[in-house]
Formats: sequence, C-alpha cells, structure tokens
Amino acid sequence: MTVNTTSKHVLTETSLPEYFRTQLHLYADYLKPKPQEDTLWYVGEMMVRFSRSDHYFDYYNGALQNRPLALLYGDATTASSHHERCLILQRLGDMALFVGALFPERHARHGIKLDYFVGMGSAAYDYLAEQSNKNRHIFRELTQQFVKIIELIAAAACRRTKKSDAELIQLYERWRETHDPLIAKQLKACGIDVN
Repeated sequence: MTVNTTSKHVLTETSLPEYFRTQLHLYADYLKPKPQEDTLWYVGEMMVRFSRSDHYFDYYNGALQNRPLALLYGDATTASSHHERCLILQRLGDMALFVGALFPERHARHGIKLDYFVGMGSAAYDYLAEQSNKNRHIFRELTQQFVKIIELIAAAACRRTKKSDAELIQLYERWRETHDPLIAKQLKACGIDVN
C-alpha cells in the first residue's frame, strides 16, 4: 500500500495495471455512452506499456525519442505487408492517444494542436477497425470516441490535484471548446465551478 503525500489519500492498488484499471473505470462512468469493458482493458494495457520507456520511445535520428506521427503514417503506407501496416498503425493510434492525453500543452507550444492527434489517431484506428485480424470492435470504439478517450486517459493518469494557473487556464479553455463533463469535473476538483 502506498500513500500519496500531496492529497493524503491512501492508494490501495498494488500494481500499476490495477491503478490504471481502477482510475479508468472511475472516470468512464462519466462518459455517455460508457466505453466497453474490452476498450477500457485495451486502454489500460496501453497506459501500462507506455509507462516503460523501452516501449514508449523509438530509436530515431540516432537517439531515443518519439518518432513523429506523420513519419509513422508514412511507414505504414510503405509497409511491405498487411500485418506490418496494421502494427505500425496501431502504434500510431496508441501514441496519438497517449501523447494527446498526457502532453497536449507541450506540443501546443510547438504549434501542434489536439486536432492533429485526433486526426492521426482516429484515422489509424479507423483503418484497423476495418482491416485488422482482431480487436476490430475496440478499434471502432476508439475511432468513434477518440476525443472522449483522450480525456479519459488524461483524467485517469492525473494524480496531481494542484495545477498551476497556466494549466487551469488551458483546462478551462479546453472545457469551453468541448463542454466535456470530465474536464468540468477536473475543474470542479480544483475549485472552479463551470456552471
């Protein structure tokens, strides 16, 4: 058992997969329609996988870093087999979800908006929903609810309750654009009532 010293709440989860599963289910209850159990499992496994740097980073340009999504898309279009194309597009979709959920402000400083992650990721999952040999129903739901799943991941992965003024303003601006109930809940937890 671990203690989160910033909020003084006891965390009873004993593993990272269990923690993400609990958090995803907690916040998924706010989504209408609620994601299917298979989709929540897939997203939780993706979060655990990317928590390890050897799964998150690629060797690119002589260093460990993230390969840009557009280059992953280019790799998929020139893949030598259907199987390879599906693997690359799955990585592209997963990276778009993960990075779009957890690091949007970092990329926004470089002119990359959330729409970029949504477009790239949902297009990759859309292809997989039609062409993959397995998990088509999961990829279809990820395509149809991409923005909501990004917000779900952001909420589930965020353990900090105290946000900087700049983060609060960015969160509020995202709420004004989307009126997403998950963002409203995050704002309310920070003492901002959007109603």
